[in-house]
Amino acid sequence: MTTLFDPIDLRGLRARNRIWVSPMCQYSVDAGDGVPTEWHLVHLGSFARGGAGLVFAEASGVTPEGRISPHDTGIWSDAQVAAWRRITAFAHTQGALIGLQLAHAGRKASVYPEWGADGHKGTLPEAEGGWQTVSASALAFGDYAAPRALTVDEIRDVVDAFVGGARRALDAGFDLVEIHAAHGYLIHQFLSPLSNLRDDAYGGSLENRARLLLEIVAGIRAEVGDDVPVFVRFSATDYVEGGWDERQTATVAGWARDAGADLFDISSGGLVTGVHIPSGPGYQVPLAESVAAGAHVRVSAVGRITEPRQAAEIVSSGQADAVMLGREMLRDPHFALRAATELGFEVDYWPPQYLRARP
Repeated sequence: MTTLFDPIDLRGLRARNRIWVSPMCQYSVDAGDGVPTEWHLVHLGSFARGGAGLVFAEASGVTPEGRISPHDTGIWSDAQVAAWRRITAFAHTQGALIGLQLAHAGRKASVYPEWGADGHKGTLPEAEGGWQTVSASALAFGDYAAPRALTVDEIRDVVDAFVGGARRALDAGFDLVEIHAAHGYLIHQFLSPLSNLRDDAYGGSLENRARLLLEIVAGIRAEVGDDVPVFVRFSATDYVEGGWDERQTATVAGWARDAGADLFDISSGGLVTGVHIPSGPGYQVPLAESVAAGAHVRVSAVGRITEPRQAAEIVSSGQADAVMLGREMLRDPHFALRAATELGFEVDYWPPQYLRARP
């Protein structure tokens, strides 16, 4: 029986346990240049110090226009690479792996940040630093400004941007990358028939709607070589009849595995507004289990995983290979060390500075 504290091999790497940190947007780049700050060092470093096996940095734009807001981090410039190096180096001193989520927000880009915008929400006007958004088709997300449909040449540029982002991530010291294909962002916009009305090679059939993702996966695999893990985050359902669903997710996960992806981080929703999401403790775990069974792939589970015994059961029961924690990690960056104590596991990665506090 696999336990929460068993290491897991990921191509040329080994994560010390299966308690991982989800990418979480911080909206903390006040300069608007995509360069991570001291906040990111302390924020991400605390999780590595706290015993997590793998820490993911937030969704980082592969282009300036791929950011959700101007306050997001990026991975398109040398200045960003240099700033990320300090953060990845610290994570490694604490024994954690660290990954970067490569992202393009598509029609959900150019919005006010979640906090610090004096109550403003929705599309950020160009006069205030916003920009024209793009998507698979010229369909708006809710009340946001309508995007422009990408041309085929521009789609190729997006693929190149993700591949370039992966190369810079390795230069910055990240151990692995995750392709963000969830939560209604650009790749999800291509995957779902609700947001993709194209009639060319990138629209219509499932094969065509998955083409952008598969080209990105294949391009990144060719760029990073055989030893670097590549993850994909999916929303397994749009929660809308006739939209993206678990069956399509499992099918495309299998194709992505064949193209070079290693593990699938399963979330849900985010493509359309006004849907009912049946939230509750571990509510997305069955989605992860379904994709794993349908595609014969490794998965991580995410979504209201808050207790050590709950996390341990998800792994030991075989529902997922690892758990991704977000908000609980914000509440307790030392969750992994606490879980080891509560579950009776001996771990050797307590920071020596903190040993006097060990229970």
